[in-house]
Amino acid sequence: MKYKSNEDGFTLVEVMVTLVIIGLLTTFVVLNVLPAQGQAQVQKAKGDIANIETALEMFYLDMNRYPTEQQGLAALTVPPAGANEAAYRSGGYIKKMSLDPWGNPYQYRNPGENAQIDIYSLGADGEPGGEEQNADIGNWQ
Repeated sequence: MKYKSNEDGFTLVEVMVTLVIIGLLTTFVVLNVLPAQGQAQVQKAKGDIANIETALEMFYLDMNRYPTEQQGLAALTVPPAGANEAAYRSGGYIKKMSLDPWGNPYQYRNPGENAQIDIYSLGADGEPGGEEQNADIGNWQ
C-alpha cells in the first residue's frame, strides 16, 4: 500500500493572504459606513423634529395656544394641568416622546428665539452650539 505524501489543504501562506484580504475589505467598509451613520442620525433628528412640530400644530388648533415652556413637550402625550379636557385629543398628539438619536431629550422653547416656537436637539455632544455632528438641529433650519 502506498501512502500519499502530499496532503490536501491550505498552506499557512494561503490562509494569511486570505486574512489580509478580509482585513482590507473590512477596513474599507468601516471607513465608508461610519460617516453615513452620523448623517443618518442627523436626518433622524430632523424627521423627529418635523413630527413633533406637526403634533404641536395640532395641539395649537385644538387648544388655541402652544404648550407653555413649563408644560413642555410632555403636553403632547398627556393633558397638561389646566388644559381643556374636552378639547384635548384622546390618546394625545404623539404616542411617545422619543429621545434624539444621541439619547438626549428634545428641547422646547416657547416663545422661540428662532421661530414662534423652537424644537431642537443639541446634537451629538448634548451642548449648545457646535459644528458638524455636534451642531444644534432645530425646526428653524
